[in-house]
Amino acid sequence: MNIALIAHDAKKELMTQLCIAYCGILSKHKICATGTTGKIVSEATGLDIFRFLSGSQGGDQQIAARIACNEIDLLIIFRDPLTPKPHEPDEANLLRLCDVHNVPVATNIATAEALIHSLNRGDLDWRDIVNPKK
Repeated sequence: MNIALIAHDAKKELMTQLCIAYCGILSKHKICATGTTGKIVSEATGLDIFRFLSGSQGGDQQIAARIACNEIDLLIIFRDPLTPKPHEPDEANLLRLCDVHNVPVATNIATAEALIHSLNRGDLDWRDIVNPKK
């Protein structure tokens, strides 16, 4: 599966810790991330992560485009809900696209862990549920 990671500055350490804890599971999948998040997580875990631009430079939009093209299967986005960000409309669009294209999305550690465990069990093949194979 193709997994996208995005984390605001205040949540990058949390994303890194999540990826360290579940490195064994994540290593079996293709991972992409916004620039700085991808760099930090890759350095901490050794995971091979395709890096887009940083979020403020359009990385969120690059991931949104991949979602719209059905190239992302799962999104983990750790947002800082207490600090307004200038690119919040991009994030709202990102979440809307996940809804439109049936992409599971986690915005907090509890949901991220639940999705990763489901991923490990093989429960997240949403494409087959939405578009059953003939």
